[in-house]
Amino acid sequence: MDERLVPGVDDVLLVVDVQNDFCPGGALAVADGDAVVAVINRLAGMFAHLIQTQDWHPEGHRSFASAHPGRQPFETIEAPYGAQTLWPDHCVQGTRGAEFHPALDLPGAELIIRKGFRADIDSYSAFYENDRKTATGLGGYLRDRGFARVFICGLATDYCVHYSAVDASQDGFAAIVLIDACRAIDLDGSLAEAMEHMEGAGVAFVTSGDIG
Repeated sequence: MDERLVPGVDDVLLVVDVQNDFCPGGALAVADGDAVVAVINRLAGMFAHLIQTQDWHPEGHRSFASAHPGRQPFETIEAPYGAQTLWPDHCVQGTRGAEFHPALDLPGAELIIRKGFRADIDSYSAFYENDRKTATGLGGYLRDRGFARVFICGLATDYCVHYSAVDASQDGFAAIVLIDACRAIDLDGSLAEAMEHMEGAGVAFVTSGDIG
């Protein structure tokens, strides 16, 4: 066993957006998305520190295709902060779709970061809104707590996991993606592009079997 992968007191498991709308039957379902739940539950027992993120959009959010008459989901528009993929309405505040998957069992989670709650800007990363400037506060929290390594899992590999991992690395943390505890949307080759981007940013990839 590689001792560097034994979670310690300066490690945290970041569980990204394991919510009903991203699982089969949800408004923006990721194929096989619910398969990550059992893996994450098992991983959670190995970490002393857990953080979750939760997509948390108001109705009529800028990223929703329904907010742009004549537009369809998965089209791209130009927003003030850059290119914006338009999504089906999903993870609307207070709805069942925004709730965590019912089988997700993380009673020890110390923090829930809600993102995407600003009506005019989308947020993939757990660290920054999509303008790449507005911080969520997670980086400061991790530094204040003395965490050094962030192990990342959840949904979706090519969007919120991807951007969270890159930002964790660029913020000075060792970012490690648990690849079998993630699933991807893979929109027009987005998974391959995300993997390349993460690798270039210094993100490491392991499986849950490497942790113990």
